[in-house]
Parts: sequence; structure tokens; C-alpha cells
Amino acid sequence: MNTPMKRTIRRDELRKMVPLADSTIYEMERRGEFPKRFPLTARCVVWDYDEVVAWIQARKEAANDADKVQGPDVHQRKTRPTKKAA
Repeated sequence: MNTPMKRTIRRDELRKMVPLADSTIYEMERRGEFPKRFPLTARCVVWDYDEVVAWIQARKEAANDADKVQGPDVHQRKTRPTKKAA
């Protein structure tokens, strides 16, 4: 049985692909919102490259599918009122 080897990436390469803090990635992994790392050795953890690329692509598609993100209505805030357009 000759299974092709899957590409894995270490933390340095992951940081180049996904510019999030380590703690953010860890929390997202814990919540199931990011591909999980797995130990290659006792001191080396890696991520599956294809899973990370698929996660990035899904984020891009979700951003493209969503209309402009609706923020809070700034006209209803109590501090720093907005000026009326002339």
C-alpha cells in the first residue's frame, strides 16, 4: 500500500499563512473552529497543510458571500453623537 504523504507545516509556516496570535489559534482549535495540530514527535507539533488551506478558503468564501458586515447603528449611541448630514 503506497499512500501519498500529506504535507505538514510547523508553527513558523503557519504564522506566515495565518497572521493570528498563538493564543487565538489555540482557542480556535479548542472550540473546533480551526484545524487541530498533531504531534509529530514529543517536541514538534504540526498542522495538515491541506486542512489549513481549506480553512483559509472557507473564510474567504464566507467573507465574499456575506454582504457588508452590519455594524451597530452609530446614530443611537449615547456618547460621541454623529453630526447630521447637511
